[in-house]
Amino acid sequence: MMAAHWFAGLMTGTVLDGRIDIALLRTDGRSICEFGPYGLVPYDAAMPARLEECLQAARRWNFEGPEPAVFAEAERDLTIAQAKAVEAFTEGHGIPLSDIAAIGFHGQTVLHRPPVPDHKGQTRQLGDGPLMTKITGRPVVFDLRSADINAGGQGAPLCPCYHDALMQFSCCDESVAIVNLGGVGNITWRDRDGRLFAFDTGPANAPINDWIEQHGLGEMDVDGRIAATGTVDEDRLATLLQHAYFGAPFPKSLDRFDFPAHLADGLAVEDGAALLTAFAAAAVGRAVALLPGNIRRLVVCGGGRHNPTLMDAIAHRSGVRTDTAEALGWRGDAIEAECFAYLAARRVAGLDASYPGTTGVPTPMPAGRLVHPRESATLPASGDAG
Repeated sequence: MMAAHWFAGLMTGTVLDGRIDIALLRTDGRSICEFGPYGLVPYDAAMPARLEECLQAARRWNFEGPEPAVFAEAERDLTIAQAKAVEAFTEGHGIPLSDIAAIGFHGQTVLHRPPVPDHKGQTRQLGDGPLMTKITGRPVVFDLRSADINAGGQGAPLCPCYHDALMQFSCCDESVAIVNLGGVGNITWRDRDGRLFAFDTGPANAPINDWIEQHGLGEMDVDGRIAATGTVDEDRLATLLQHAYFGAPFPKSLDRFDFPAHLADGLAVEDGAALLTAFAAAAVGRAVALLPGNIRRLVVCGGGRHNPTLMDAIAHRSGVRTDTAEALGWRGDAIEAECFAYLAARRVAGLDASYPGTTGVPTPMPAGRLVHPRESATLPASGDAG
């Protein structure tokens, strides 16, 4: 059994908020031993627009033909930016980078296509693990979804493994489920026999943010204020919920753009925000109904928990008590970055991270590729961070 060490987790979500989430976690890959520092490090001013360009190019590409040329430069620049960020972050908190056993480097998802009958899924995250290792001098776990996809799994969600560790840390029983509200929502639940189940619930912050941005009102609906002044078109919402995804059995996963903002086209901005917020909440309600347990409490992490209109809507439309992660003493903004630190630890320890009940893989399997500094020593000088 591996002893506990410090691991670093790096995450940038599909909402493209222009920041790198960094968290340190001391763990043996099984239990949470200590929560370390957490912070947000901004990209340079040009990076968000470059990543948005990559997302748009990815949708046009759709895994057909050569990758868009914009990927290569963006991947290099993103990797250098995140490597510099983790170096500065650890130094700023008085922790030598040499004390970090490995870095969990998720990268930026630009396109995710789950499997369909007779066809495996496909996924692409921008992130150069060997380059990260060359710059930092630390082992790096990256490309965390491809092996799962190649084995026939969904490649998502990956956070349930860490959600399970959090639930065990807080002694949660089978009446509790964790909901993560990022660009897409997902839910994690463990039954009384210890089996883990998880899947993407549906849209979450991404279409709401896109709707607000399209109307020139900022990058997000801060505190859900715009949605709170609108009226939900319940008939239109009922039509949206007829989509086959919501009744499909789990495991299942989504891409950020599977339920886009234009689903609210034709509505006033307030009513569109109200509809998309209610849609995200009702999707969580449908997910709760799909799970075979008697769930009496939802613990919500991710950026969506900052939106009281969305939180109230989840409680109303799921009929379940809904709390933020902080109610259990967790750091709700840090959980995704902590997750990738934890997944790095599990990969180093040779432990599994995805399961038949979470991604649909035939048997439990580890996540990610592990690269050591000696394996990246022959990278060309163009990978330098200077």
